Amino acid sequence: KFMKSADINQGIEEWKNMKGSILIDVRTSEEYREGHIPGSINIPLNEIDTVTEKGFGKELPIFVHCRSGSRSSQAETRLLQLGYTKVKNIGGFMGYKGKVEV
Repeated sequence: KFMKSADINQGIEEWKNMKGSILIDVRTSEEYREGHIPGSINIPLNEIDTVTEKGFGKELPIFVHCRSGSRSSQAETRLLQLGYTKVKNIGGFMGYKGKVEV
């Protein structure tokens, strides 16, 4: 079945307005280099567990996105399993309408 994905643009606004929150792009480093949202940090899905080494508090609001919303959904699940309490999947980069950085 087709799921309506989160609106990434709305998610980006939330992230910008939430002091101390972080935006994680879980696409591959190649995808990230081709263009990403300014201020986002790249932690590919297959390396998501390394987030624990970055020293982010478990209460820190974390926004995750990928290309279409599928990998970020998996990342959200994993981060919650790792004990992060405020994780939000904001969907896919394909729907992003803001500024892109390379």
